[in-house]
Amino acid sequence: MSWKIDSAHSHVGFSVKHMMVTTVRGRFTRYEAKARLDPHDFRRSTFEGEIDVASIDTGNADRDTHLRTNDFFDVANHPKIFFKSTSIEQKDEGEYVVHGDLTIRGVTKSVALDVEFPGTSKNPYGVTVAGVGVRGTLNRKDFGVAFHAVLETGGVAVSDKVKIELDFQIAQVEDAPAAAAAAV
Repeated sequence: MSWKIDSAHSHVGFSVKHMMVTTVRGRFTRYEAKARLDPHDFRRSTFEGEIDVASIDTGNADRDTHLRTNDFFDVANHPKIFFKSTSIEQKDEGEYVVHGDLTIRGVTKSVALDVEFPGTSKNPYGVTVAGVGVRGTLNRKDFGVAFHAVLETGGVAVSDKVKIELDFQIAQVEDAPAAAAAAV
């Protein structure tokens, strides 16, 4: 079954330690995804998506501009982040690990992401909907995001560890021929 993303009820975000003591949160406002969701056996589902890196929003325009530069994402040369699932394993009831290939700044690495899939429901309009929550931690330097500023106290301005937080509400759509499968 194909599913379409409900962007009004979805979030693509991250958080990272700043100056060793505070957490900065951000999000991407433009993204696309495709899913083939099997609500009866989630392990048979597949996911792929892309994020428009220029849509980064941390609530601070100067910081967002810096994040778009070669110090971080290098949007001019690498405007998209890509993900494609390769396998899914079940951890517990409604809890899974989705393995896949993540590409940031042209560097592709295999990642494992924790996924919560509580099942499906019907919305007030009779459409079958599902929620998918994704959590994971990445080392930004593994993907060439290597900006490094050492503090006089010995710490770093930006942690290497980045937490990702994705929450999607998706709606079932009628399957089209494989070449024209609905976007999620």
